[in-house]
Amino acid sequence: MILTNIHHVPGREIAEHYGLVQGSTIRAKHVGKDIVASLKNIVGGELGGYTELLKESRDESLQRMTVQAEEFGADAIINVRFSTSSVAQGAAEILCYGTAVKLR
Repeated sequence: MILTNIHHVPGREIAEHYGLVQGSTIRAKHVGKDIVASLKNIVGGELGGYTELLKESRDESLQRMTVQAEEFGADAIINVRFSTSSVAQGAAEILCYGTAVKLR
């Protein structure tokens, strides 16, 4: 599966357009990570626990989107984007979306 954040795949022509595909996950903060994050706010630095949580969330939403595109028979997803939104106190949704296409 080819994934790109631009509207085409360089050197390839789009043969079929399947439409929007998406994948998402909702993750909640971990109490232990919150305590470490609070301490980091005092001294500064990267919040490694949250960095890893968001990386895992992006990877999972990307994988779910790819599965949906494969079900359509697509071999590429163009215009891939990520979006984040708060859905509850301490929980966020990571959404990945793009356009599923078949290339020549």
